[in-house]
Amino acid sequence: MPSITLPDGSQRQFDHPVSIADIAADIGPGLAKAALAGKVDGKLVDTSHVIDSDAEVAIVTDRDEEGLEVIRHSCAHLMAQAVKRLFPEAQVTIGPVIEDGFYYDFHFPKGFKPEDLEKIEAEMAKVVSEAFQVERTEMPRDEAVEYFRDMGEEYKARIIADIPSDEPISLYRQGDFIDLCRGPHIPSTDRIKAFKLMKIAGAYWRGDSNNEMLQRIYGTAWGNKKDLKAYLHRLEEAAKRDHRKLATQLDLFHLQEAAPGMVFWHDHGYRIWLEVENYIREKLKVNGYQEIKTPMIVDRALWEKSGHWDKFREHMFTTESENRDYAVKPMNCPCHVQIYNSNLHSYKELPLRMAEFGSCHRNEPSGALHGLMRVRNFIQDDAHIFCTEEQIKSEVDRFHELVREVYADFGFHDIIVKLSTRPEKRVGSDEIWDKSEAALAEVLDEKGVDWELQPGEGAFYGPKIEYSLKDSLGRVWQCGTMQVDFSMPGRLDATYIDDNSEKQTPVMLHRAILGSLERFIGILIEEYAGALPVWLSPVQAVVMNITDRQEAFCQQVQQTLSQQGFRVDSDLRNEKIGYKIRERTLQKVPCLLVVGDREVESGSVAVRLRDGQDLGVMTVESFAALLRGAVEKRLTNLEKLED
Repeated sequence: MPSITLPDGSQRQFDHPVSIADIAADIGPGLAKAALAGKVDGKLVDTSHVIDSDAEVAIVTDRDEEGLEVIRHSCAHLMAQAVKRLFPEAQVTIGPVIEDGFYYDFHFPKGFKPEDLEKIEAEMAKVVSEAFQVERTEMPRDEAVEYFRDMGEEYKARIIADIPSDEPISLYRQGDFIDLCRGPHIPSTDRIKAFKLMKIAGAYWRGDSNNEMLQRIYGTAWGNKKDLKAYLHRLEEAAKRDHRKLATQLDLFHLQEAAPGMVFWHDHGYRIWLEVENYIREKLKVNGYQEIKTPMIVDRALWEKSGHWDKFREHMFTTESENRDYAVKPMNCPCHVQIYNSNLHSYKELPLRMAEFGSCHRNEPSGALHGLMRVRNFIQDDAHIFCTEEQIKSEVDRFHELVREVYADFGFHDIIVKLSTRPEKRVGSDEIWDKSEAALAEVLDEKGVDWELQPGEGAFYGPKIEYSLKDSLGRVWQCGTMQVDFSMPGRLDATYIDDNSEKQTPVMLHRAILGSLERFIGILIEEYAGALPVWLSPVQAVVMNITDRQEAFCQQVQQTLSQQGFRVDSDLRNEKIGYKIRERTLQKVPCLLVVGDREVESGSVAVRLRDGQDLGVMTVESFAALLRGAVEKRLTNLEKLED
């Protein structure tokens, strides 16, 4: 009879086979009521799953990530049942869980309308209130094919027909609705507490554009209404912060079909770009990096030798000249090795740090392109460190300090760190992998970093650390990496002379802080909703006159501040001052300098901030000192100096 070991190490003995529901009830009525599923020896199962031998068991509730997945999977079935009730002629196809929700694809020639979502939601709520038990059954494959064909569900029959004949088909029934599914699912429909249908989209059957077009309904589901409300609020905030919308409002950049996935930077957007690039450049200088520049187009032979031609060919743009094949570089590393190889190196020169703001092109699918977040042409703040095995730890330590400093300067303090270790297929000896993984882990531990292990997720050529930023809406953006590479230096014949005058192969560390400048600027725009920190703002101050009598003085103020290195515009239009202030506030300009007759007489400016605060009248010199302090301290807003 089974002995059940719970996550806290305690054990419970039973003299008969027990289900997950039985175990939850044995622990307590509260857990029995909350149980959505269970994990048996690490495998997710229904609460009806029966255990007849010793096992490690965990009860899954809506507080667990797996619990949310079960809720969302079950909600997809709930939606399909509601659709079939309202539109019996619709055929159900595939309905998986996705991030924060689910979708289901339907074959419905009449087509769903946006107003149908409200009707479907109401019917879903009705199914929830009917509290149907969700029951799992199995059926032989061929019988299941005929069963769904008889119901008019041709798409389900096609899916089942592709499953090996010796594999039993699991079905889930709730009331009069039955669906093909591996499960697990919630015990009954009334366990779904909070959901909302989001939108309708088109989707090809099985993702193939040669197949028929289906209609996809997206939804989201959460453990409770509070979490659902918070999620919808985050979506609302995210829509307000959409960097593509703000780019138009603030005149930063645009994209167009003439160059899909490639950015046309406008003056204000490029000012942000230059500030970010120059900031990183200064950090490179003080951290001992050489800055280099490599060609955009390189002969196919180099990409074949590096291994990229075989592994990355479909993502590369290619061209031809004088019977030679070339590729537009999708990454910088092989070219950096060429600069390293152009000279003979001694161990005394290592570590050798090379950095490049390298322009890369990748032939991403057009459907995956998304503003600055997913592009075909991007600039990496890329660098490669050539070092010995013994230097890996110290270089990783140095980089970790740098990356945390940079993120803090940009206003990001919530950093998620993950360590990815050796995959099954890899190059290099176990001894080298042991040393490298240990070096990365030791640095993180010595720094007191709370990090997550990702076993087997490293590249075939080495382990890596990933740095992700959590923004003000709780979204996570993977940006920085530190990647150990045992393969490329050898493939591309990189060597150094050791202290015994013998040739050795260096270790190559691939590292980036921001990732791509395009994507990082997109993250910044959304994090600050366009109101960038003073030091990054494309226009830091605007001087505005009340009447044309102050025009000459405004020009003088602009010139004085510009000569001190500030980005200052003047607004001398024949418009009311209130109109100018409102317009420049919408443009997220940090400082609005208003000049009337009294300000001209006293040689001063009246300072307002974009959030409406009035800092009063001050001399131009005093304002310049205030602005300089905000820039040097990398403050978000000028007023913080007043605290």
